[in-house]
Amino acid sequence: MKARRFDWEGAAKTAGAIRGWASESAPAVDVAAIEREVVAGGDEAVLRLTARFDATEQPPISLRVAEGEASAALAALDTSLRGALELAAANVRAVAESQLDSKPQEVELPQGQTVTIREVPVGAAGAYAPGGRAVYPSSVLMCCIPARVAGVERVALASPPGPNGRVNPLVLAAAELCGVEEVYAMGGAQAIFALAHGTETIAPVDVIAGPGNAWVREAKRAVYGWVGIDSLAGPSELMLVAGHDTDPEWAALDLCAQAEHGAESPLVAVAVEEAVLSAIAETTERLAAERPSVADAPLALVRVPDLSDAIDLANEFAPEHLELFEEDAALLAERVTTAGCVFAGRNAATAFGDYAAGSNHVLPTGGAGRFSGPLGPGAFRRRIATVGIPGAAAAALAPHVDALSRAEGFPVHGESAMIRR
Repeated sequence: MKARRFDWEGAAKTAGAIRGWASESAPAVDVAAIEREVVAGGDEAVLRLTARFDATEQPPISLRVAEGEASAALAALDTSLRGALELAAANVRAVAESQLDSKPQEVELPQGQTVTIREVPVGAAGAYAPGGRAVYPSSVLMCCIPARVAGVERVALASPPGPNGRVNPLVLAAAELCGVEEVYAMGGAQAIFALAHGTETIAPVDVIAGPGNAWVREAKRAVYGWVGIDSLAGPSELMLVAGHDTDPEWAALDLCAQAEHGAESPLVAVAVEEAVLSAIAETTERLAAERPSVADAPLALVRVPDLSDAIDLANEFAPEHLELFEEDAALLAERVTTAGCVFAGRNAATAFGDYAAGSNHVLPTGGAGRFSGPLGPGAFRRRIATVGIPGAAAAALAPHVDALSRAEGFPVHGESAMIRR
């Protein structure tokens, strides 16, 4: 664990210093060449790039996973593992359904016209579940269930193949639970470009959602505008605000758990008391050294003057995950305005949200919580406005339209309105 102390310089300066330090080791990523290959070469290019970049020793024979393979994978799961997957899916579905309000909203205005806003699902959604030498069935649930709840008819899942050239059976089992009929053995930037532009095998989608590494994030950035995306969800991150009675081992395990996502996952521990901060730092270093799955992630240590400053720092940093190890955590959580997800109280470990609590783990990273939030059904729905203008409303509005349009230099707009008086 690469730990560093940061002096308190106010919330904005301290947050900026931490972000700058944490991103120093981030790789330079350019995905333009991969996009050109996918657009020009289609299936053949995606297969070639998958063999090159994904964790494969035996490249996949075809991009699309054969029909029946997912249902067989679900049937073959250990009973306890299947039960855990089904519980997580039920909780994620319940939270997603609670966010869905698809009733049309009609407003009747004083001149007599009506404007109705309704929501409809996009036609097709692409979901990305990281994989390769690791496996993320939880990301399948987090992406595909909200898409299904939103009413999307076609959901296409991409996940990198493992060393044998095939998608992990646990990912396939999760896809089967979600009712996903299209699964593709491909990962990285090439998967995002294939979903966005289409190939001989893959029909293009309208929205792409899901977490990934820097290559996936930059590919999503590149296709935004051609398709919709959920957010630029990159390497995972956690900020932990520790109170005077925080158990350092609990805090250290939470930090180490996030460091399992990789060396690019920034961690921040914040406390008012120096003794608490030092205990967390020492325990985290010890536990990380004992656990091979924990990467050498950057850990920023910040001592703040008081709890109010800690919340100010969190709002400036906009962490993906924010844990509040405080007795009045629920009250403190109400002051948080930018975190992707807040875990309030000593029992609310981020790991619960990553898997089974029901909240979505596809969250804004890199400070994007300032303008976006958790993945939900809304990412897969779009609004349509319907305008109804009776004759009397047209007569009342036309002179105003005429005056404004002529002032803007578009007189025919005015004529179009005035002819309806």
